Amino acid sequence: MSTHHTTPHPLAGQTVTITTDLPDAGPGPHMFVVEDWHDRLFGQSWMFMRGHPASLAYAVRSSVAGLPADNEVVYGHVQGLGHLVHVNELGGGA
Repeated sequence: MSTHHTTPHPLAGQTVTITTDLPDAGPGPHMFVVEDWHDRLFGQSWMFMRGHPASLAYAVRSSVAGLPADNEVVYGHVQGLGHLVHVNELGGGA
């Protein structure tokens, strides 16, 4: 397995407020618990995850929202459900 990110995301383990509208969570703001970079957790890009609900939802959402098609994406939770968020949506691009 190869990953792009070799160190944890600076906000890993922290809860941040995001204003992003998320599927299954509704319109923001949300308290988003950052787990880590997606590629560090799953060993591959979100773009190659087959059948992974959070990756599928992010693919649709990122296309509609015009988010960059890159791996600057973190995995985390809102109300116990997994979501992917681009670093630009974290409010500082951390």
